[in-house]
Amino acid sequence: MLTVFTENHALRDAKTELYGGLLVPPFECPVRAEHVIERVREVKLGEIIAPRNFDIEAVTRIHDADFIRFLETCWEEWSASGYEGEAIPTCWPARGMQQERVPHHIDGKLGHYAMAAETSISNGTWEAARASVDVALTAQAAMRDGAREAFALCRPPGHHAASDMFGGYCFINNASVAAQAFLDQGAARVALLDVDFHHGNGSQAIFYDRDDVMFLSLHGDPSDAFPHFLGYADETGQGAGEGYNHNYPMGPGTSFATWGAALEDACQKIGNYAPDALVVSLGVDTFEHDPISFFKLSSDDFKRYGATIAQLNLPTLFIMEGGYAVEEIGINAVNVLEGYEGR
Repeated sequence: MLTVFTENHALRDAKTELYGGLLVPPFECPVRAEHVIERVREVKLGEIIAPRNFDIEAVTRIHDADFIRFLETCWEEWSASGYEGEAIPTCWPARGMQQERVPHHIDGKLGHYAMAAETSISNGTWEAARASVDVALTAQAAMRDGAREAFALCRPPGHHAASDMFGGYCFINNASVAAQAFLDQGAARVALLDVDFHHGNGSQAIFYDRDDVMFLSLHGDPSDAFPHFLGYADETGQGAGEGYNHNYPMGPGTSFATWGAALEDACQKIGNYAPDALVVSLGVDTFEHDPISFFKLSSDDFKRYGATIAQLNLPTLFIMEGGYAVEEIGINAVNVLEGYEGR
């Protein structure tokens, strides 16, 4: 299987995350991608290539152009304001507050475009996010040119990023941009399967009123898990998208037996939808020892569910999402890919 990867992911090396009332080193850190690419090389998964540079128009097919300009200029504006730390939002347009106007000051802009306070923006964040979406688009282009499957080793991840909102360690929604690229190149329907522990709220919001992308997410029940305010089973789409959004929220301690049954149901829905391509938001934070999750999948389970996805017999693009800085992140991510290939 082809892997697309860039060392430019390391330009995103923030030092602060708000967690449990403390500023701690971020769980989403450069060593995550290094563990995965080391495992790709160790098992000789296949060719590894660097990404091409794509025009920003491929990104603004999904994201609001003003939001993208904010990401591009945020660190410069923040630094120019005289703040000494990393850029962390502190004020939001909460219920009952005016929401239509974008503030001029960077402190207000951060709150306007943020979904949460845990994700700081630091020097290099924009460059890494831009490189990450190029990784996804390069892998998608390889499939356009004939590859049956590909792995985009994206970092930072993307599935929490909505059309005009960042957070959850995500800035550009790599999977959604890639799904749109398939459509722009002639696909009639694309399925986007999100197996990350956390609900892909950004991806859901982007496609919620559309029937050309079916979104399916297996995740921790938002009653107990981030992002808390989206991801319930009764969210099924709206307008043209009604019936094309499927959530599988599951509670603390979920085993592979339960999780795997949800995947089987999701795959049946994908098969009935008959998409031209499948995009998988590959988060492996469902692992039993992941530091910020509560599912109980073992490393062997990842290989098993890779084989389940393969049974769909669809052109499949895997895009890296979550799974945090434990050494097994590399084993688990590559186990999915090896299971898919029948190794």
